[in-house]
Amino acid sequence: MARPTVQPTDREAFFDRNDVIVSKTDLKGIITYANDVFLGIAGYREAEVVGQNHNLIRHPDMPRAVFALLWQQIQAGKEIFAYVKNMAKSGDFYWVLAHVTPSFDEKGTIIGYHSNRRVPERRAVAAAGGLYRQVLAVEQAAAGPREGLAAGIAAIESHLAAVGMSYDEFVFSL
Repeated sequence: MARPTVQPTDREAFFDRNDVIVSKTDLKGIITYANDVFLGIAGYREAEVVGQNHNLIRHPDMPRAVFALLWQQIQAGKEIFAYVKNMAKSGDFYWVLAHVTPSFDEKGTIIGYHSNRRVPERRAVAAAGGLYRQVLAVEQAAAGPREGLAAGIAAIESHLAAVGMSYDEFVFSL
C-alpha cells in the first residue's frame, strides 16, 4: 500500500493523560502492532498501519536528526526517550513523550522495537519544539538531504554541548 499524502493542519489533537500509545515494529520500522489508542489518535484503521513504515505518522516539522539519534540508540540495544510531534491521517498533529526500546529474543538478538508514548508536559513540548525548529532550519538550509542530516545532528550535538548535557539528560530536564 502506498503511503497516503497527508497535508498538515494547524490543529493539535490530544489524547487522555492516562492513555498510552503503543506500537511495535520490525527491524526496519515496519509496524507489526498498534493499539487502539494509537489508531484513535492517528485516525487510521489497523489494516492501514500494520505493514506500513512507522514514519507514516511523521510530521514534517520533525528534524531528521532526531530520528537518526533514535535509531542509533535502539539499534545499539539501548532505550531512548524523545519528544515527538506526530501527524494524524487528518493532518492534525499531536505531541508525545516516546519511550522506544529494542525487543530481544531469548538469545539477546534484537528482533524489533517497541514504543510507548504518553502525554508530554506542555513546557517540555515548548522547549523541544523550539529546538526542533532550529534544527529543522539547519537541515533545510543544507545543500542536500545527506548534508542536512549531518548538519542537523551537529546542531543537536552543539546544543547539548552548550547546555552541558547528554541527550537523555536534556530530555529529562524539560
